[in-house]
Amino acid sequence: MKLQQRLPLPLPVSCGFRSSAHLPHTLQGIAEAKLGCEEFVAKLLDRRWTLPSPDTRIQQIVSAPKRIEEEDGLLKDKSWFNIPNPLLGDKITDKSGPDSSFYVIRDDLLHPLINGNKARKLDAVLPLLEDHSVTDVVTCGGCQSAHAAAVAVSCAERGLRSHLLLRGEQPDILTGYNLISTMYGNVKYVPRSVYANREETLKTHASSVAGGNGCVLSLSDILEAPLTEQIVSSSHPISTSMDDQRSLGNFSRKVVIMNEGAGDSIALLGVIRLVHHLSQSHLLGKEKAMKFVVDAGTGTTAVGLGLGAIYFGLPWKITAVMLADTLDNYRERERRLISDFKRHFRFDLDHALREIDRGAVHWVERYHPRNLGAGKFA
Repeated sequence: MKLQQRLPLPLPVSCGFRSSAHLPHTLQGIAEAKLGCEEFVAKLLDRRWTLPSPDTRIQQIVSAPKRIEEEDGLLKDKSWFNIPNPLLGDKITDKSGPDSSFYVIRDDLLHPLINGNKARKLDAVLPLLEDHSVTDVVTCGGCQSAHAAAVAVSCAERGLRSHLLLRGEQPDILTGYNLISTMYGNVKYVPRSVYANREETLKTHASSVAGGNGCVLSLSDILEAPLTEQIVSSSHPISTSMDDQRSLGNFSRKVVIMNEGAGDSIALLGVIRLVHHLSQSHLLGKEKAMKFVVDAGTGTTAVGLGLGAIYFGLPWKITAVMLADTLDNYRERERRLISDFKRHFRFDLDHALREIDRGAVHWVERYHPRNLGAGKFA
């Protein structure tokens, strides 16, 4: 994840609770709306998390004027070097120009086996599964899916069974995330023609895992159950009542289907938690205009960053490099995630930022298409 400064933009209007009242027009009213939004998000983030802290390392890549002769005889006038502990907070300046440096969020250091943004997306998901006594998780991905590997490792660490449907054929030699998935989870290879209808394939496999005495749930089913108010989730494990258990089914096996790439609304919470952390005054702060550049598989991380920036009134722009789909499909997935998030957590953005209709993320094409999940880490 890369970010760099850009010219200041007007701060977006802050959001508030769902209400039929019009957005305040006085400065006092705007301040009250912003306070309401901050209080809401503070309650939303008051929950159990997988990661003990939202902390992450930030490094700076800086250009240095240096002429280097390439093999073809051409001279390059720029080289780069790494600053592992850069000056942040009030020390962030743009004196050296907008293109002379950028920062890297080192979420790849969060876990030795789990890719950084995968850990963020699972940050709020795994405690929810534990609180609802889930026994099995079924998900899918490419042959070298980082998401599938992350689910396998995370479930194994918590005594849950993971079932991974991987697209394509089993490779002759297991390597990378494919090897990790096989070591920690139950892998099944699915022909590409069958994988194309992944939603139905996930349901069918989950039913077979559940058997006659189990039940199959989606993450949306859990979020929409009357077990607890998701807007203010307890910081401690939930003790379920008999009525609550009946609402989700008191079965011997509870199997949850997780979308490809953890493309579920609750996965946005971990990314929003990261935004809240980065916006602290000693890190990136709330005043400086920053632009983030992220690689987008399902686009869930990018949407979480965009929503987090909106919620906290940050002048940040999120640019996502499309990796595996068309622009229309990414925009549709963004709309679905935002709609699901508003419904599951009872939060209304309609009056918060009129630009939300145009999206929280700026999607751009990739110059060189990447072969996702087929021989490369995804």
